[in-house]
Amino acid sequence: MDVLANSRVMDMAIDIKGDYNDSMDIIERYPREKRYTLAILQDIQRKYDFIPREVMVLMSDYLGMPISDIYSMATFYKALSLKPKGKYIIKLCNGTACHIRGSESIREELETILNISPGETTEDGLFSIEVVNCIGACALAPVMLINEKYYGGLTEEKVKAIIDGIKEGHR
Repeated sequence: MDVLANSRVMDMAIDIKGDYNDSMDIIERYPREKRYTLAILQDIQRKYDFIPREVMVLMSDYLGMPISDIYSMATFYKALSLKPKGKYIIKLCNGTACHIRGSESIREELETILNISPGETTEDGLFSIEVVNCIGACALAPVMLINEKYYGGLTEEKVKAIIDGIKEGHR
């Protein structure tokens, strides 16, 4: 089903800012029951890497539930995001071992290099920073995870080299 064909969306005059035409295919895989809200949100997150507002409106219409309920669920779970994330998601550990071994200076270095704070994405859409409580690699402290690849024994110099390498490889 074409997103723009949804009469409720048209009636609300929502500006569709992206191509979310596949979203109704995802939503309609599920029965029109509220209990499937989280499963739908997870599938939407997998498809778009975030939960677009426009898709929450479609879900609201399909499931017959207030958009505020969908929004509440989407913001409750850390695995879901309402904002697009970067191609490279940096998860910096701030667990006890990492904190003791200098994760704060690593965070500051990342912020300086990328000119963003945790929870933000660079203007070019390449990087996002998340500070997490633990990534289960205490022996590598301080450690960060970039798209499932671990980088341990970090120093400010190593962080700069890693980010420069990723930028260079992306050109």
